[in-house]
Amino acid sequence: MPVLVMKFGGTSVANLDRIARAAKRIAVEVSRGYDVIVIVSAMSGKTNELVGWVNETSNLYDAREYDAVVSSGENVTAGLMALRLQQMDVPARSWQGWQVPLKTTSAHGSARIEEIPTDNMMAKFGEGMRVAVVAGFQGVSPEGRITTLGRGGSDTTAVAFAAAFDAERCDIYTDVDGVYTTDPRIESKARKLDKIAFEEMLELASLGAKVLQTRSVELAMRYDVKLRVLSSFEDEMSDQAGTLVCGEDEIVENNVVSGVAYSRDEAKMTLVSVADRPGIAATIFGTLSDAGVLVDMIVQNISEEGRTDMTFSCPTDQVARAEKAMFEAKEAGSLNYAEMIADTDVAKISVVGIGMRSHTGVAAKMFDCLSREGINIKVITTSEIKISVLVDRKYMELAVQALHDAFELDKAA
Repeated sequence: MPVLVMKFGGTSVANLDRIARAAKRIAVEVSRGYDVIVIVSAMSGKTNELVGWVNETSNLYDAREYDAVVSSGENVTAGLMALRLQQMDVPARSWQGWQVPLKTTSAHGSARIEEIPTDNMMAKFGEGMRVAVVAGFQGVSPEGRITTLGRGGSDTTAVAFAAAFDAERCDIYTDVDGVYTTDPRIESKARKLDKIAFEEMLELASLGAKVLQTRSVELAMRYDVKLRVLSSFEDEMSDQAGTLVCGEDEIVENNVVSGVAYSRDEAKMTLVSVADRPGIAATIFGTLSDAGVLVDMIVQNISEEGRTDMTFSCPTDQVARAEKAMFEAKEAGSLNYAEMIADTDVAKISVVGIGMRSHTGVAAKMFDCLSREGINIKVITTSEIKISVLVDRKYMELAVQALHDAFELDKAA
């Protein structure tokens, strides 16, 4: 039988009533002739609770035991979902990561999937099992220890299973009914997209959209896994429900810009009067990388008298780490600069669209729109299908609304 992967996030399995609602959806797909692999997250709030318990128990915890604790939330959900399906006379069985086995690297807390053998589960499908309920977010290391894939890892689990089992589709059930042109909480005219290209979704996910985890979109694009984002709280179960994330060739026509993304937790860091010499950028950003700082936008000013300013952005919660790394490099003599200035009151605004490849004037339109609203741009970066700017955080919502209007994203192509 064809295989369908269905993933249910924490809000979709937050209590027994919601688990029962999800089970009904699964039963419908079984009745349509699918063997179903269900990936479940921990109940809403449970992972945070487990992480809190670990932190209360030990400040310098053993990462292997951290994974053992925080992965348990998904095990509970998987067992309860399997029991509910069995009550509905649907042949179901729960699977933990090590039982599949979902093989990962040994990087506890941020492991990467290496292999998902299909023989074990396919044999059970052949024996009459119709639903395999798999605990998401977890796997097993070469040493035989439980590993976790990082926050949001259940999305990655779902896409990886869809790729391994050549699934017809991977349905991601969440608390929103699809992918929107921007956050509906900020712009009331935001429109749900019927389809969006992998590349656009990847950019939106990496730029702040919380619908899908970035790694899951990367995996889907690599293995051409069709993703569908749906709400678990709506009754509609047609093939047109939600948003389909697919290859660019499946989208007949699209707006030049597909969406506006934002990230409020950004900081602009500037190293003032850095010695301008070959290799200075490698020294700065190599040091930041070694310190685990996620750098995004980078701008270097024109050099004057052998000195230059280097500006970059990073998440606000990594500012202290970046400052420490730069200070230590200066003390060690590998870096020479006058001062480091941190502006933690900025936001990143981005417009994304595959149509930018074949249309000119997008940047000019974006900058003109922000200018008319009196919004000053601090940093600009571009790619083939994206333009991002840093602005004062107080203008974030105004910028999103103005750009959404300027590119007429409330209207279909």
